[in-house]
Amino acid sequence: MHKVEIYTRYWCGYCRLARSLLQSLGCKFQEYDLDSDVALQQEMFQRTGGRTVPQVLIDDYPVGGFADLARLQHNGVLGRMLADPDTAPAPDIPPH
Repeated sequence: MHKVEIYTRYWCGYCRLARSLLQSLGCKFQEYDLDSDVALQQEMFQRTGGRTVPQVLIDDYPVGGFADLARLQHNGVLGRMLADPDTAPAPDIPPH
């Protein structure tokens, strides 16, 4: 099973959409709430290069935000990535 992590903020609509998309695929994920721990923002930036939320990582590979996640889902890539534990995420992710 792939390790999926998501950095979020409570009030963020795109964060809700990203959580909902992952949940609809039966994906379990670790959520980091930036509202409850300000130091996580710096950690998120160091790990993903992103300053906005949500930021999603699959097996420590930064996927991006909700638009990136939705694009992967639309292209049929996300479901395959999450379903196959032997598939590394980075090679399957098409460029932006």
